[in-house]
Formats: sequence, structure tokens, C-alpha cells
Amino acid sequence: MSALPILEPVRRRLRELPPGWVDAALVVLVVAVQGWPFGSRINPSGAPWHWWGYAVVAASAVPLLWRRRAPVAVLVASLTATACYDLFGDVPAQPIWYGGLVAIYTVAERSRHLPRVAMLIVTVGGSLAITSSETALRSGVLFIAAYAIGRAATTSRAYTAALRQRAAQIERERGIEMQRAAERERARIARDMHDILSHAVAVMVVQAEAGPVMLHTAPERAEAAFDAISTAGRDAMVQLRRILDVLKEDDGPRSPQPTIDDLAVLAAKASGPALTVTCTATGEQRPLRPDVEVAAYRIVQEAVTNVVKHAGAGRADIRLLWQERTLIIEINDDGRGAGRSLPSGGDGLVGIRERAAACGGTAAMGPRPDGPGFQVHVQLPLAVRQVWG
Repeated sequence: MSALPILEPVRRRLRELPPGWVDAALVVLVVAVQGWPFGSRINPSGAPWHWWGYAVVAASAVPLLWRRRAPVAVLVASLTATACYDLFGDVPAQPIWYGGLVAIYTVAERSRHLPRVAMLIVTVGGSLAITSSETALRSGVLFIAAYAIGRAATTSRAYTAALRQRAAQIERERGIEMQRAAERERARIARDMHDILSHAVAVMVVQAEAGPVMLHTAPERAEAAFDAISTAGRDAMVQLRRILDVLKEDDGPRSPQPTIDDLAVLAAKASGPALTVTCTATGEQRPLRPDVEVAAYRIVQEAVTNVVKHAGAGRADIRLLWQERTLIIEINDDGRGAGRSLPSGGDGLVGIRERAAACGGTAAMGPRPDGPGFQVHVQLPLAVRQVWG
């Protein structure tokens, strides 16, 4: 088993300690290590070690308490004390490096480029100038290694900070995208509810108004009008239940969405004593993406609803033209805009354009070019067939 997972809690605890405690512990550790020879070795002259050695050991370590605030000054103070170790009295032969190593690490970690490079040159150059060749080589390697570790620590922290910043940015972008997706879904559900309720209510109102008239002139047709009212109401309830199922949090089964094949049923339900709606198709039926198929149904539903509510038409024709890459849908009526004054949400034609555009299609609408009435012309893309080599 690797020792890294075992040491990780210790590292985490150390990182959580106050910086002042860490620096004080470093001072104690450096003094203890550099003062160890004073207790473990005996002066060849038999006299106690000179107090100067103790003072230098302390002077090289105590400045580390301020290493985070003034790293360059601390390094200069520590190196100056170290250079004075052998000047007076009998002291144990030892390198006084540890305070300087911690200080050069801090300079590499916290100082700007020019000061840290200058201090590295001064430190290594000074050790080469005032010590023997063997000692100079070892001290030079150690100071360069401490400097490199300090730079590596800075680079690692910068990289970690960049990763955290990037992760936070990705999280923010994900939140924004989720919010946009929720807004798009709410808009889609609002369009569906508008189409369903508007169509059903329009059919029921028109049939209800035609029923009493037919009751006196053609009782059998009046019965058909009332049947159409109940059918439209039940159909609206079923479709609304589908939408409510989508809003549920569980992942249970969902009712199928309406398809192109349901347009004939839509035409039959919209037909009544005063309006005949037909649905015809030309060309070979081709596959549609699910979103395009639902959009096609809802577009026709909204167009027929507008005919029922506003056109005052006696006939409306739904025509599907299947082409190589495009499905063309036309809804033509023979009305003169003299329909019953039913409330309008004002979103019908806009909703048709939005649905067509959302799946890569186009929609145009206006007076019929071949006679009285209104025309809705929609082009929707067909699914791309995959060809495998």
C-alpha cells in the first residue's frame, strides 16, 4: 500500500495550521538540528563550546519568523549569520545551512522574478567564495535544489488555482445552461398547453354554437356536434395529462407524443356542421426526427384552431407534400376572416414560426394567392439517412 494516502490527512492538517505556528515550528526545528552538535560532541580542548556558536545558530533561524513578509531580507539575515559562524571561539564543525535553505525556498516561492534570481546568484556565488570546494559544491547543489522546490511549489499552486477556477467556471456555465434548458422546456410546455387548450376550446365553442341551430333544422347533425364537443374535451384532457406526466419528478412511463399519422384524426375531430377539414398526403412518407414530428402536428393543430376561431370558413385543407429532404405542410381555408369573435392569445402565428424555426424549418403565412382565404406554408427538414460504408 502506498504511503501517500496515509500521509494525506497529515498534510491536510498541516495546511490548516496558522502560518505563524508553522514558521515558529520551523525555527524550533532548525535551532534543534543545528544545535544538536553542541550537545552530542565534546570540545577537543575540554572546554565548553563558545557561546558565539549558540548565538549564530539562533541568529540564522529566528529571522524565519518573518519569512512570508520579507523573504529577501530574511535570506540576507540568515546567510549573514551563517557566514559569521567560525569567526570567534571554539564551535562544532558543521554546515549552518538549514535556515538559509528554508529562506531561499521562501524567496523562490514568494518573490518576483528579478529579486529571486539575484538572490540565488548571490547565495550560490557566496557559498563558492567563502567555503572549500567540497563544501561549496554541496551547498550550491542544496541551495539550487531548495530554490527549484520553491518554484515547483509556486507552479503547483498556480496550476491548482487555475484548475479550481476552471472548475468553478464550468460549474457556472453548467448552471446557466441548465437554467436556459429549463426556460426552453417551460416555453415548449407553454406552447403545447396553448395549442391543446386553444384547439379544444375553439372546437367545443364552435360546435356548441352550431348545435342549437342544427337541433331545429337537422337533429342528426346536432347530435354529431355534441359528440364532437365531448370528443374534443376528452382529447384535451388526455393531451394535458401527457404534459403533466412530463412535469412529474419520477421516471415512469410516458404517453407517446402526437405524430404525423394523427393529423387525419385531428382533421376529423375539427370537422363539424359548419366546417369540413380534410387531410391529404402526396409523395412517399419519410422518417422525421421526433422533435420535427411533434412540431408538425402542433403547427397543423394551431393553424386549424385559427381557422375554427377566426376564419369563418366552410372548408379547410391540410396538405402534406413529402419531398427528398423536406416535408411541406400547407393549411388552406376558404374563409374571409369573418369567424366568431373568440378570444385570441395572440401567440398562434408566432408559435407556428417558433416551432418551425426550432427544428430548422421555415413558416410563412398570409392570404391565399389562388382565391379567398388564408394559407399557412411550412417547410420542415426530414431526418438525414445514415449511409454506412
